[in-house]
Amino acid sequence: MTQAPAAAKATRRQHDREIVALAVPAFGALVAEPLFVMVDSAIVGHLGTAQLAGLGIASALLTTAVSVFVFLAYATTAAVARRVGAGDLPAAIRQGMDGIWLALLLGAAVIAVVLPTAPALVGAFGASDTAAPHASTYLRISALGIPAMLVVLAATGVLRGLQDTRTPLYVAISGFLANALLNVGLVYGAGLGIAGSAWGTVVAQCGMAVVYLAVVVRGARRHGASLRPDAAGIRASAQAGAPLLVRTLSLRAVLMIATAVAARLGDADIAAHQIILSLWSLLAFALDAIAIAGQAIIGRYLGAGDAQGARAACRRMVEWGIAVGVVLGVLVVVSRPLVLPLFSGDPIVKDTALPALLVVALSQPICGVVFVLDGVLMGAGDGPYLAWAMVLTLAVFAPVAVLVPVLGGGLTALWGAMTLMMATRLLTLWLRARSGRWIVTGATR
Repeated sequence: MTQAPAAAKATRRQHDREIVALAVPAFGALVAEPLFVMVDSAIVGHLGTAQLAGLGIASALLTTAVSVFVFLAYATTAAVARRVGAGDLPAAIRQGMDGIWLALLLGAAVIAVVLPTAPALVGAFGASDTAAPHASTYLRISALGIPAMLVVLAATGVLRGLQDTRTPLYVAISGFLANALLNVGLVYGAGLGIAGSAWGTVVAQCGMAVVYLAVVVRGARRHGASLRPDAAGIRASAQAGAPLLVRTLSLRAVLMIATAVAARLGDADIAAHQIILSLWSLLAFALDAIAIAGQAIIGRYLGAGDAQGARAACRRMVEWGIAVGVVLGVLVVVSRPLVLPLFSGDPIVKDTALPALLVVALSQPICGVVFVLDGVLMGAGDGPYLAWAMVLTLAVFAPVAVLVPVLGGGLTALWGAMTLMMATRLLTLWLRARSGRWIVTGATR
């Protein structure tokens, strides 16, 4: 009578330990990433307004160019974790190398596009005559670091699949510190201006990529895995990542539509929207850390052929997602009088942001479950369903968001539409999780 509850409790404790061990370092690494842009902004901002404006445009383009390939991390994590669960470490590392080779190929392709089109891309963003030269300079130089950035994504996926999120944390912190020091030295010490900031970021990213490659190569040699590019393996990595690319582009479209709608509502609304979006993104880091743990843990269970363990881990992570979402929502409500003045002293902006912020707070438990189930299905390699679900979500969100200004709604209504978007994702992901069709065991899906 007492053994079953005791065994269940022991299983929950085991899952809790695994989730914490993977999610906490992952959260630290995720938070470190946006600090690169923040450091660049703080240093370049002292050069002048035109330089800072140019950096803002170039950074937006660079971030978009890299973030659409985040599937390099997600797909690699799932594939490597499956092979780890199956007990085949050489194949796990070989799979990881395929992802890294794909990252290098994609990085070279992006450079080939960005370098000759940098001025046109900057112009498409509506850069002023004074900011455009600085934006083009930063974009052209920083584009040289895109292959390294993509290698970092893929190699991070390899280590996550190997159940290691500590090494990415250490590398991210080291890269952040190196980037800060290089920026100060090159911008002011060497007098290179905004070009120095771009070169500092390139060198820091390349250094991070070298460290990651050293770790992966050492593991490959230890387990006798080949380091040579394999056309079939690279093609398989691309095929696994293609649905996740569709998912990512659909999600980016949601955010772009929301920002475009907010811009139509007025200056105070778009300013308040940027504040809310920044806070929403920060909250997402905490939830995404649990999702990353989910990718690694679920992939390992399925690779080991343990469908029951995968189900149990999924249930426990959903509980974590709800709990963390509730905590984050409460923190948002409690801290709102302190947070909003940090972003703006305009009372109109703060009054506009407040009710929308409360909507965000109330939606955090929903977001918690969405992020967790997203990670679970990624870990299961269920990319095609995730792509379809996100396209459907975009189809639901877009007309509702566009109708907000037409019907006289404000920023709060827009964030109500964002909550509808998350609720739609919740429904599609919950239906898939409940069906059990994502549970496909074995070293490969």
